[in-house]
Amino acid sequence: MRRVTEAKRLIIRPDAGSAFEETCDVLIAGSGSAGVCAALEAAEAGASVVVLERLEQAGGSSALSSGQVYLGGGTALQQACGFDDSADALFQYLVATCGPGADEEKTRIFADRATEHYEWLLAHDVPFKPTFLPHTETTNPPGDDGLTYTGSELSYPICGIAAPAPRGHNVQHEGSSGVRLMSGLLSEAAKLGIEIRTQCAVESLIQSDSREIVGALARSEAGKAQWIRARRGVVLTTGGFHHDLEMLRRYAPTLVPLLPIGVTSEDGSGIRLGMAAGGDVMGMEAGCIILPYTKPRKLVKGILVNAYGQRFINEDLYQAVHGDVAVHAQAGHVFCIADAEVFGEPMMDIPIIGPCDTIEELEGKLELPTGSLVQTWQTYNENAARGQDPVFHKSREWLEPLDRAPYRALDLRISSFPYPFFTLGGLRTTPEGQVLNSESEAIPGLFAAGRSTSGICARGYSSGVSLADATFFGRLAGRSAAAR
Repeated sequence: MRRVTEAKRLIIRPDAGSAFEETCDVLIAGSGSAGVCAALEAAEAGASVVVLERLEQAGGSSALSSGQVYLGGGTALQQACGFDDSADALFQYLVATCGPGADEEKTRIFADRATEHYEWLLAHDVPFKPTFLPHTETTNPPGDDGLTYTGSELSYPICGIAAPAPRGHNVQHEGSSGVRLMSGLLSEAAKLGIEIRTQCAVESLIQSDSREIVGALARSEAGKAQWIRARRGVVLTTGGFHHDLEMLRRYAPTLVPLLPIGVTSEDGSGIRLGMAAGGDVMGMEAGCIILPYTKPRKLVKGILVNAYGQRFINEDLYQAVHGDVAVHAQAGHVFCIADAEVFGEPMMDIPIIGPCDTIEELEGKLELPTGSLVQTWQTYNENAARGQDPVFHKSREWLEPLDRAPYRALDLRISSFPYPFFTLGGLRTTPEGQVLNSESEAIPGLFAAGRSTSGICARGYSSGVSLADATFFGRLAGRSAAAR
């Protein structure tokens, strides 16, 4: 985690026009999925586009991701795999799982247009294989299967709020497919002649006397300044701020002990640029906190317990729900208890405690209050034998008594295993990507999308929502900027 040197983030120049060395219609900061989709829409609307990327290679964190895009409403992929879905069900699910405080206006627009967005991705060299991988195997296909469950769709209480359907649309590629998502989008950008300059970062925004953003000062890796006029608008798509320790301490202190993921350029630079121009922020305390203990998948049949040896959640919920609750309600003091049948070596480097011949012995090794884990274990086993979980309502398919020695515990304490995370808060924008000030007025000429903004997710998360949010609202921001 690093902190970049703070530079002057805004230049107000009555004579700024005389300093410009080049001109384009739309200038985009960041070349992840939000930035490239913004560039594609702007170029297809007839605008000249320049994309600036601080790193050596385009693609951002999107290229490092699993490549899952959360879509629904009855996409052609869902239909090909035999699943019904509706825009209303998609909307209800996202509002229920991306809150509290999920942006219902953005979510409604996204849900209503999700099938169209799927077709847009197909038309821009992003393929999906029409095959379904059952949720009992994985939520993140290791191969090129196209559709899977990636959130809490089948879990209590969400299954009673929104009709369940698999909505994880996995880009066709062996393994993590974010690289294939970005290679397709970047190839489409190249066909349109969109210029992407790597190792070149936006250092300051340029604002006219009338408070309009009219361009930017960029600087190359070699230190060369580039004054670029943007006739129609600047779009900020530089990602979140999880790699900036100072911003985390200021806005999201509960996330400081965790492990930031994604490219290191996600240090809040675009958010700070927008704030310097007068932009408002929201949801800055929120993050997607991942508790990735369910690989192998059969570990869902184990039980999660806290520092008091008590269960506190149903284990079949999505891993980011577990992470959020573990950090904010359990102080990061969590164990997963498994017997010989359920246990499997986790894919992540999670410390293992045990094996122990009895649950009493394991309780002692975990230094839990005497009798606490034993009581939790006995109660759970009695109910599981009847196919019930009366307190947390874990799905029956994951319920079975944990009564086969030896017993082990995955040490999921933050002190032993810092949870991976990324930030969810950012600039406050309209659905079309206009950056808003504290009075809810649009800042002329300034747009943003992706993790630089507060998007669909206010706090909760499901795999694929970030790529869905970034690609969809990146498109809207690019088209909105081009239309000025």
